[in-house]
Amino acid sequence: MTEHTVSAYDEELTAIAGRIAEMGGIAEDIVTNAVGALISQDLDRAQATILKDARLDELLVDIEMRNVNVIARRQPMGQDLREIMAAGRIANDLERVGDMAKNVAKRVIAIDSDLKSKKLAIGVEHMTELALAQLKDVLDAYTRRDAEEARKVRDRDSEVDAIYTSLFRELLTYMMEDPRNITQCAHLLFCAKNIERIGDHATNIAENVYYMVTGERLTDERPRMDETGVVDSEEA
Repeated sequence: MTEHTVSAYDEELTAIAGRIAEMGGIAEDIVTNAVGALISQDLDRAQATILKDARLDELLVDIEMRNVNVIARRQPMGQDLREIMAAGRIANDLERVGDMAKNVAKRVIAIDSDLKSKKLAIGVEHMTELALAQLKDVLDAYTRRDAEEARKVRDRDSEVDAIYTSLFRELLTYMMEDPRNITQCAHLLFCAKNIERIGDHATNIAENVYYMVTGERLTDERPRMDETGVVDSEEA
């Protein structure tokens, strides 16, 4: 981060970065708890996870207001302006990560202890581990202003997509083999799609971190392995 002759300016930018760090920690926690509630069918944990999402909404509004104030008062240019614009975009992606995790928690309540086979949820758990690793690494890249690490996170997006495609086919097979599996498999498919979207939001953050640091856009096409053809509505 550039140092300025006006110390208050540095403090304002540091405060925005601090809010991003707080959002990142909360987002990681919500995702972990939502999928943990799914695996254990813990309805109380799921409900508590849903309530935590409100803090992300508050922080997003706070960051947007701070950004507007800094732009109005300091008229930033170059690196400073990229920092502020990236913070707004990253905050928006983190808020959406919270929404995706909240959707998973809502599915736990909808299933209501009717998850007959924990084996069916293992794939979702594995997807979550990869998506969370992406999210953690890209937030570290943001903190360190590490463009190369951000690029690496972006290039790993295909790993989550590949697992989602495999899980989609596996759950579809279970549904075709036994109609009694349809309800729980459908819920798990929705959960898996939300986790896959969390990986996409981590990739968005990576692209914004790269631009923030270098002033250049990653122009090569993202690697994608989602072959399901499912349209995602990003239900909130």
